[in-house]
Amino acid sequence: MHNAPVGFRKLDERFAIKGDRYLECLYTGGRWLEGPVYVPSGKYLLFSDIPNDRIMRWDETDGSVSVFRSPAGYTNGHTLDRQGRLVSCSHGERRVERTELDGSVTVIADRWNGKRLNSPNDVVVSSDGAVWFTDPVYGILSDYEGHQAEPEIDGCHVYRVDPATGAVDLVADGFERPNGLAFSPDESVLYIADTHGGHLRAFDVDGGRLSGGDVFCESPGGNLDGLRVDTQGRVWAAAEDVYCFDPDGTHLGTLPIPQPAVSNLVFGGPKRNRLFITATDSVYSIILNANGAWQL
Repeated sequence: MHNAPVGFRKLDERFAIKGDRYLECLYTGGRWLEGPVYVPSGKYLLFSDIPNDRIMRWDETDGSVSVFRSPAGYTNGHTLDRQGRLVSCSHGERRVERTELDGSVTVIADRWNGKRLNSPNDVVVSSDGAVWFTDPVYGILSDYEGHQAEPEIDGCHVYRVDPATGAVDLVADGFERPNGLAFSPDESVLYIADTHGGHLRAFDVDGGRLSGGDVFCESPGGNLDGLRVDTQGRVWAAAEDVYCFDPDGTHLGTLPIPQPAVSNLVFGGPKRNRLFITATDSVYSIILNANGAWQL
């Protein structure tokens, strides 16, 4: 494993991000890494190695990497709910699931209107306990990231699971391939990446409903994938590199990554100022002068 020098590209005078002078390579040797989530109670990072059907665990205390779960249902995106439970998108099982504190697994959503979901991709949990997720078709296109199958639902949409009733509601459509999603710090806006559309969309949030959905920004390069937001409301997006956008949609700056593609990212560490990045076959981290807004 080799660390790489950092060369932030400042595109706007408001971009004041600084940090380590190098990207620390925490792990390499995966096939297609995705879905990083930091677990503060255990001081470790989980991430998916989708084609190898396993979830990996990086330990912050000693830097060791081990297999957390295998087989893992070809899981992709992960997050934590406010109780610290792992919420995951399973390509293989075509569902969103939660790992309880005793290790058992609860199905949160696997159908909409009686039809099987495509292959849930990424997920966030709002402060009211609602689970929001995207459902493109990557896990059923072939056997590489799941199990090849015909879709039962017409299109790729975004859904919300009601925390009280468990009802699954379609809350946003009109996407080619909805992918990463993240709330603004006050949860008034939900950002959603449309990978094949080449842009991010911003939706106004009113309880369990979304409105608007105008294009927030176009991709500066590569396919937009995972998203996170910092405490200042800046949107951090994974694509060809890591891109940072102002809340007004301006591309502020870029963090180049020495891999063909970046899949996802998450803020973690004791102060949530360590950015963890999954990129092709490797995981990187960098400590910044910015703090993540929980797992939003």
